[in-house]
Amino acid sequence: QVQLVESGGGLVQAGGSLRLSCAASGRLFSTYLMAWFRQAPGKERQFVASVTGAGSTTYYADSVKGRFTISRDNAKNTVYLQMNSLKPEDTANYYCAARRLRDNEYDWWGQGTQVTVSS
Repeated sequence: QVQLVESGGGLVQAGGSLRLSCAASGRLFSTYLMAWFRQAPGKERQFVASVTGAGSTTYYADSVKGRFTISRDNAKNTVYLQMNSLKPEDTANYYCAARRLRDNEYDWWGQGTQVTVSS
């Protein structure tokens, strides 16, 4: 069982920046694909970004490309999401997720951290 704990959310004005962190438990962190998702009220959960185990490959939703950067520090069992040029439409609860490479779906999820962007 892997526990994921997000932090770093908050209220920020449009155009501002936030950095989210997700700390994971366990010894196999570097083998997991890690991702960030978000869900706004009344909307479906949306993929934001993912990073492979070694951090060499990243993927982004089109809506955040060029503004958000996902990274990881395997020595600290932590994945980050740097969010710049934030827009009101980025307002959502942001979730961290981990997936074993052999699985098709994400195996573990954090509790989420709220990001609110005011206009």
